[in-house]
Amino acid sequence: MLSYRHSFHAGSFADVLKHIVLIEILQHLLKKDKAIHYIDTHAGAGLFDLDSEHSTKLKEFETGINRVKEVDWPELMTYFEIIRSFNGPRKPDYYPGSPMIALRLLRDHDRAWFYELHSTDSRLLSENVAHDRRVKVMSSDGFDGLLSLLPPVSKRALIVIDPAYEIKSDYAEVVHTLRDAHRKFTTGTYALWYPVIERERIERLVRALEATKIPNIQRFELCVRPDSLNDGMTGAGMIVINPPWTLMATMHVLLPRLVAVLGQEPGADYKADTIAAE
Repeated sequence: MLSYRHSFHAGSFADVLKHIVLIEILQHLLKKDKAIHYIDTHAGAGLFDLDSEHSTKLKEFETGINRVKEVDWPELMTYFEIIRSFNGPRKPDYYPGSPMIALRLLRDHDRAWFYELHSTDSRLLSENVAHDRRVKVMSSDGFDGLLSLLPPVSKRALIVIDPAYEIKSDYAEVVHTLRDAHRKFTTGTYALWYPVIERERIERLVRALEATKIPNIQRFELCVRPDSLNDGMTGAGMIVINPPWTLMATMHVLLPRLVAVLGQEPGADYKADTIAAE
């Protein structure tokens, strides 16, 4: 059994980036009345107590969501509204993960599938969404389960792939999964999260995606410290296949400001580029 628990990292700078991109995509998809399907292959527990033993051990929320003040970011109104919906009027005590953020936006006729292999987090996730009839929670591997759901009946979907990369083979696995998923469902929007720990590993990931010949791929990356082989995770990114046409322009505006707020050392930087053209 894998040991990774996102509860140690909830509300981090990586979450801020991931969830801003997630909301931007969902808001675009929801402009049309037709139902959408939301599929999260590594969903986690869904909701995290920032006062818990896990969260306070690393306190990554202090250099993440706590630095992004709502008053300074009117363009992120939806993001903050969702966070406030789980909290009181003061500082957030709870931080929602991708599943709970998605459910706050999805409509009655939309559907969601959440995969989570870790037994404890799968149980917690099931409890958090127990009364939501739009959701199915599977205590199984999301890489394996995803392909069985494609193409969705609605022909409209956002697929979020967010593994822990605890196993190094996950880097190759995400490419194989995206290649096979795209073959079955070419019009879906796919959002892949990744950590920046070794820059060469990320460059290999990008080259492998280019080799699939999948078109229309964009990358959005936030690095709070310069690349380093000895400094742990220095950044995080989102790779989006079939992104909304507005996403690149939006992130070009947001990312420099996020670097200014969330950067931890000189040399903090961002990327917003195209991996494969349409």
